Amino acid sequence: MDELRPIAKPGQRPIVYIRKVEVDDLPEDIRAQAQGAGLSELYAIGNENGEQLALVRDRNLAFTVARQNDMKPVSVH
Repeated sequence: MDELRPIAKPGQRPIVYIRKVEVDDLPEDIRAQAQGAGLSELYAIGNENGEQLALVRDRNLAFTVARQNDMKPVSVH
């Protein structure tokens, strides 16, 4: 899989957006995997252009993944 990196100004960490996603709104293959794991919602990590970079099982993990990849996470409601 290609690695997508948000764009940041030199010397700054790129901002990524964390938002809750209902499993029922996802494509069938991802929905089946999530439902098989007993999940009804996931959290998306997206860049400033709206591209989805990752889906994870909970909000804390989304923030952790973003920070571990030198990104600045921001919650979207």
